[in-house]
Amino acid sequence: MLTYATIGTSWITERFIHAAQLSNELQLVGVYSRTEEKAKKFADSFNTAYYTSIDEVAKNQDIQAVYIASPNSVHFEQAITFLKNKKHVICEKPMFSTTAELDEAYKTAEENGVYLFEAIRNIHTPNYRILKEKLHLAGSVRSAILPYMKYSSRYDLFLQGEEPNIFSAKYSGGALVDLGVYPLAIAVGLFGEPEEVTYHPVLLRSGVDGSGTLILKYEGFVCTILCSKIADSVAPCEIHGEKGTFVLEDAAPISEIKFLDSHTKESQLLSVSQEKQDMAYECITFARIIETNNEEEYMDLKNLSKIVLKITEEARKQNNIIFAVEK
Repeated sequence: MLTYATIGTSWITERFIHAAQLSNELQLVGVYSRTEEKAKKFADSFNTAYYTSIDEVAKNQDIQAVYIASPNSVHFEQAITFLKNKKHVICEKPMFSTTAELDEAYKTAEENGVYLFEAIRNIHTPNYRILKEKLHLAGSVRSAILPYMKYSSRYDLFLQGEEPNIFSAKYSGGALVDLGVYPLAIAVGLFGEPEEVTYHPVLLRSGVDGSGTLILKYEGFVCTILCSKIADSVAPCEIHGEKGTFVLEDAAPISEIKFLDSHTKESQLLSVSQEKQDMAYECITFARIIETNNEEEYMDLKNLSKIVLKITEEARKQNNIIFAVEK
């Protein structure tokens, strides 16, 4: 099993640890937090070691990989430190703030003979793979609408005058990079890089987007992505083709997929039952790539991450959404 340590002590880190246990591919050997009290408390809950020094984690020879779930703005600095110390890095989405950071990080990974992965869970699930394999059933795609809108409890704090990380340009936040990347990864994974990108955000006082509509123009159709952290939606995702329509219950997780035949009007359930801890699938994928040195699969993931980040970067620039790391 691949030994790993975690950076960050939020709910997403806890969820990843449980998923990693379920995968039987990764063994937790340490956790990091800036404060000893928080690090010890988190470590005790998983019966593991704790660290308050990034360098100590990086130089520990018993740690083969690191999962990063710190604020978005520090992902790059931390990832570079671990990559230079020959640690595989699994970085929570959004992996980096800019494509320049991404390019340098992947270059550093290659120079040190290790792998760098973006932890975007929905594209590693069995149901996503089914969707990709069965997409041809729809015939020529003519439109797609992919919403992912979840009201954040931290927006209540924002309305009270505070500025949580996810609503802060200082920490590379905003709805598109936090939630929009889920349907965006589906779109890029299925349709490739779009010809044109247009973003229409609802801007907050902090300079980032609370919600927005992202338009991806492809040859013959348009894909519309709706994302929000200040409103909810119960609408499904839909991909409309000349022969039929795919209906996804949600972008993440993709728990149910139906195909509606335009001619017979019959409905077919294509999805399978998945693990509730769906991050387990990305753990399995990353471990397999490392163990087998599967460069082809690795490059596919690398290219997908780069296209997604390129799109969000362009969308932000169109609307003068500038992160602190870019100033």
